[in-house]
Amino acid sequence: MSKVVFITGATSGMGELSAKFLSDNGYIVYAGSRDATVAEGSSNLKHIYIDVTNTQSIKDAVAKIIKNEGKIDVLVNNAGFGLLATLEEGSDEEIFKQFDVNVFGLIKTSREVLPYMREAKSGVIINISSFLGKMGLPLLSHYNASKYAVEGITDSLRFETLPFGIRVHSIESGLFGTNFVKKGLIANAKTTSETSPYKDLVAHFVPIVAKAINEGPTPQPIADAIKMIIEDENAPIAVPVGVEATTFVPMRKSLSDEEFEQKIKETFGL
Repeated sequence: MSKVVFITGATSGMGELSAKFLSDNGYIVYAGSRDATVAEGSSNLKHIYIDVTNTQSIKDAVAKIIKNEGKIDVLVNNAGFGLLATLEEGSDEEIFKQFDVNVFGLIKTSREVLPYMREAKSGVIINISSFLGKMGLPLLSHYNASKYAVEGITDSLRFETLPFGIRVHSIESGLFGTNFVKKGLIANAKTTSETSPYKDLVAHFVPIVAKAINEGPTPQPIADAIKMIIEDENAPIAVPVGVEATTFVPMRKSLSDEEFEQKIKETFGL
């Protein structure tokens, strides 16, 4: 019997590619979308409405999958976006939205799926994190904080689910060539204005990030990592994927805080 995979944020980028890849490899995949009018799909790849900021829509999506399939074997918490703003200039609305999607949405979706996994005494939860959940960068403090939170949630949840045979993993993603700059990155108007006291930093740093994403490689390695984690019971609990992740995550472990920060300054010209 095919395993049932539920992926949030699966309408573009790494989520969309991963959903198609897994369905092509025999999994029954429910690809979460905020578009309530999206066609349900057919065969192994099915589209389902979910807005991770809306608790009822999460409950409805999970209930529908359970009704259709009787189980959810794998949850991939992929929904997320990045706020480009200095800590000083980010608004309350932007701050709350960043955590509502990246953190609270992940918690609520996991919370809804966990009872079914506990009853089955099996399951896999994969949280799509970032190398920025292990290090800081300017203009991304809110996003970084949300990914630090994802790492903490993942590590704590793993202990809670241990008695029930449920595995919990994170994928610490680097920068890939996706629609993230156009669709997944929201810029604070004050930070990007000519009157911002941080305009010189913005002029220097934003093109570096935009170039890395716009000219980055295909996110296929993320899909490969998801499949590997599902199929290998001994998969690493945290999997760095992409050049930035495989460079900076090990470096973070090997250097002191001060040495690592100096390396970041040198790398990004800060």
